[in-house]
Amino acid sequence: MASSRKSVLFVCLGNICRSPIAEAVFKKMATDASVVDKWVIDSGATSDWNTGSSPDARGLACLRKHGIETKHRARQVTKEDFLTFDYILCMDESNLSDLKKKANSVKNSKAKIELLGSYDPEKQLIIKDPYYGHEEDFENVYQQCVRCCKVFLERNS
Repeated sequence: MASSRKSVLFVCLGNICRSPIAEAVFKKMATDASVVDKWVIDSGATSDWNTGSSPDARGLACLRKHGIETKHRARQVTKEDFLTFDYILCMDESNLSDLKKKANSVKNSKAKIELLGSYDPEKQLIIKDPYYGHEEDFENVYQQCVRCCKVFLERNS
């Protein structure tokens, strides 16, 4: 029964730094918990700047350091996403505002749009864009995603 699967879409501005890290982290956690087949997991961008691109090399290196691989290619969030995903989890207030605007233009949007950081036990609500930063900024994003995804998965198990 495919309809019993839960679904989550992780979103940031360009879909090359934060959201592919969140997607890869959540996939790994769901796989380790033997529930990955119960989920549809993806990520996307509010912008169309990087469509088709691989994630940022620094993000890929950070994931690799933690034993995680991803083959994700950047894509923009579509109207269809609001109809098919249960949860759309984004990284900052700007993403949240863009997504809510888009959702308002979609009839019967079912997605619950939230900040991924709202699941952080350390209460760091915003996951800052590491694009103009350094390796440690990607590591911070990774650690925030681990904390948030863990709680999100526990609440949806």
